Amino acid sequence: MIAVKYKGVEQQFAAEEISSMVLVRMRETAEAYLGSTIKNAVVTVPACSTDLQRQATWNAGVLASLNVMRIIPEPTAAAMAYGLHNKVTEWGVVENALVFDLGGGTFDVSLVEIEFYIFEVLATAGDPHLGGEDFDNRMVNHFVQEFKRKKKKDISGNPRALRRLRTACERAKRTLSSTEEAVIEISCLYEDIDFYSTITRARFEELNMDLFRKCMDIVEDCLRDARMDMSSVHAVVLIGGSSRIPKIQQLLQELFNGKELYKSINPDEAVAYGAALQAALLTGPNNDNEGWMSDLLLLDATPLSLGLGTKGGDMTVMIPKNRAIPVKTEIVISTDYDNQPCIRIQVYEGEGAKTCDNNLLGEFEFSIPPASKGVPQIIVCFDIDANGILDVSAKDKNTGEKKKVTINKRFHLKQ
Repeated sequence: MIAVKYKGVEQQFAAEEISSMVLVRMRETAEAYLGSTIKNAVVTVPACSTDLQRQATWNAGVLASLNVMRIIPEPTAAAMAYGLHNKVTEWGVVENALVFDLGGGTFDVSLVEIEFYIFEVLATAGDPHLGGEDFDNRMVNHFVQEFKRKKKKDISGNPRALRRLRTACERAKRTLSSTEEAVIEISCLYEDIDFYSTITRARFEELNMDLFRKCMDIVEDCLRDARMDMSSVHAVVLIGGSSRIPKIQQLLQELFNGKELYKSINPDEAVAYGAALQAALLTGPNNDNEGWMSDLLLLDATPLSLGLGTKGGDMTVMIPKNRAIPVKTEIVISTDYDNQPCIRIQVYEGEGAKTCDNNLLGEFEFSIPPASKGVPQIIVCFDIDANGILDVSAKDKNTGEKKKVTINKRFHLKQ
C-alpha cells in the first residue's frame, strides 16, 4: 500500500488505484481535446513487465472505467510508430529496428522485424530498475557530499532538502543534454544555508558511466537472444527522455560501428502514437484508415520464461523467453508416491535453472483421488493471451476434474 498525505489527511492506496487516477486524468484530458467520451483504450507497459505487473495495469484500467482492449510493451508501440513514420510498408522489404527505450525508471530494448505492416518482436531485454532516476541519484549523492564538505552539514537525512536538491539535479541533467555545464542554485537549502554549484557534462558522465555501459550490455544481450549481429540492424530508434543524453547516444553509435541513430520521432510521444495505432486496429477500419489498417499485425513475445517448480527445486520451462504470443502449451505430470492426496502447482517466471533464482507468480493445490505412484495423469496448461496475461490450468485426465487460475496480484482461483 502507498500512503498519501493531502491537506493533513493521510490515506492508503494500492498501486493500481494510484495508476487508475493517472489514467482517469489522461482520459479526461483526451475527452476535453476530442470533445467526445472515451471508453476504450490500449495501455502500454515496460517490455520487461512481469505477468503480475501486466495484470495490475489491466486492473488499473478497469478501476479507471476503461475497456482495456490490449496491453502492449512500450518499445513495441514505438516500433509501430517508427514503421509507419518511416513508411516501412512494402512487400518484400524487411527491416530490423532496435528500439532503445530509456525512461525515468525502466530500461527496455526490443528488436522488432517490420515487413508490410507486420511487426514481429524477435527479442526483448531490459532492466526494470534502471533509468533517469538512477542518474539523478548519482548527481544528488555527489552534491550531498559537496554540501557536507563545504558547509559542514549533512542533509542526507532531511527529506525536504533532498527533494529540492533532486528537482535541481533533474533540471541540470536536462540542461547537460544541450550544454557543457549546468548550474545548481538553491536558496535556503538547509538551515537557511544557500547552495550554489556547477557540474560539467564530463563529470555527470563520469558519475554514471557504469550505468551507461550497463545499458550497452543489455543491448548486446538482446541481439544475442535474437541471434542477430549488429550489421543486420537497419535502424536504432531512441525512445524515452533519458535517450537524449549525449554520452548514451555516443556509446550506442559506437556499439553499432558509427550507424546514425534514428531521432526523427519524438521520444516522449512515440509510445503513445504506437498505442493509438494499435487502438485504431482493434476498433476496426474507418474512412481514415480502411486502406491500410486491416493489414497491420502485431506479433508480440514473452519478456521472461515461464515454468513450473519441480522436484529438487528445478525450473521446468513451459514457455521460453521471446516466444511469440498468444501461445498455449501443455505438460503431463504425475504423483511422486502412492496415494498422494494432491499436487502442488507452482508457477515461476525468470531465467534461472533453479526456482530459488526466479520469481514465484503463484501456486495452487490440485486434489486427486487415491492411486498408485505415477498413475494419475494431470495435464497442466499454460495459456498466454495477446495482452501477455497468463492463465494456468490443471486437469485430471481420468476424472475430468479441472482447476484454472489467472495469475495476478491477488491470485484469484477460477474453477
